[in-house]
Amino acid sequence: MNPSEKNQRLPPGQQLVAPGKWPYVGERGPANSAQPWSLSLVGLVTQPASFLIEDLREFPQTEITTDLHCVTRWSKFDVKFRGVLLKDLLSHAEVQQRAQFVSFVARSDRHHSSSLPLSEALELGVLLATHYEGKALPKEHGGPLRGIVPGRYFYKSVKWIERICLLEEDRPGFWESESGYHNVADPWREQRYIASSVSKREAATIIANRDFRGLDLLSIDVSSLDLRGLLAERAVMRNADFQNTRLSQADFRNANLSNALFQNADLQQACFENADLEGADFSDADLRSANFSGASLFGATFCRLQASGEVTGVAKFDSHTRFDADALEALTAVQQEVVEKCLVRNK
Repeated sequence: MNPSEKNQRLPPGQQLVAPGKWPYVGERGPANSAQPWSLSLVGLVTQPASFLIEDLREFPQTEITTDLHCVTRWSKFDVKFRGVLLKDLLSHAEVQQRAQFVSFVARSDRHHSSSLPLSEALELGVLLATHYEGKALPKEHGGPLRGIVPGRYFYKSVKWIERICLLEEDRPGFWESESGYHNVADPWREQRYIASSVSKREAATIIANRDFRGLDLLSIDVSSLDLRGLLAERAVMRNADFQNTRLSQADFRNANLSNALFQNADLQQACFENADLEGADFSDADLRSANFSGASLFGATFCRLQASGEVTGVAKFDSHTRFDADALEALTAVQQEVVEKCLVRNK
C-alpha cells in the first residue's frame, strides 16, 4: 500500500500498528461465571430469547473484512471476523416498532455496555463475531462473542457480549457515561470525547493549587501554563491539553493520560511511571531525563509523520530518558524506530 492509499484509509489523528499486532485495551477477560455462555435477546421484542454459542452456528454465517480504529489513535487494516449479523439475529425476534436503540451488554466485572440507534446498527452491519482470522476469537479480545461495529471507534465494539437489549430510549454505555467518550464515535469526525468534566471556575482553582492528584479532569485545557512540579499522581486526564506547558519534574505516576496532547511541552525529569499514555502526543516535547517505566504506549507519538513520508517534530531525549523495551514494541514501526535511534544516539 502506497502512502497516499494509506492516508486515505486512516481517519484523522490515527496511525497504523505494526503488522501482526492487535493491542490489548481494557480488561483482559470476562467476569468469572460458572454459567455456560449464552446470549440473551431482551427488551422490545415479542419473544425474548436466549442462545448458546452453539445455537449461533445455526444462523447464517457472515465474514467481514474491516478496519479497526481505536480511540487511543491506533488503527489496524483489513481485519477478518466471522459470525452472525445483528440483522439476521433480529429477523427471528419480532422487534417491536417502539424499538429505536440497541444496547450491547458485556459479561464483565464493570458490566460494560454500549449503544447505537437501531437503524444505524443495521446500516453499519454490526456483526456478532465468534471468529477472528479463521480461528475462535481469543478471550482477551472479546471471545467467545464480541460485537464488531464497522465505521466507529472500537469502544463501540463491546467484548464478551451476553445480552442485547432493544430499547425505546437510548442508554449510553460505560465508556460514554462513565469515561466521557463520545456517544456517536465516528472516527472520521474525531468524535472521541464529550466536553470537559470541570467548569472553567473549578479548573482555575485546581490549576492554581498545582495538585491534580486523583482527580477526574477529562479534556482539561492547561496549555501554555507554568505547571512545574505538578502533582498529578493517579489523575484521570484523558484528552487533556498540555501543549507548550512547562511541566518539568511533574509527577504523572499511574495517571490516565490517554490521548493527552503534550506537543512542545517541557517535560524534563517528569515521571510517567505506570501511566496510561495510549494515544498521547509528545511530538516536539522535551523529554530529557523523563521516566516512562511501566507506561502503556499503544498509539503514542513522539514525532509527526507527514504525508510525504518525512518525519518531523521529533521529541528531545537524552541518556537518562527511561523506557521499558517491551513498551517501545507497542509503538508503530516509525515511532519505535525514531525513539530507539534517539536513545542509542544519546547513550
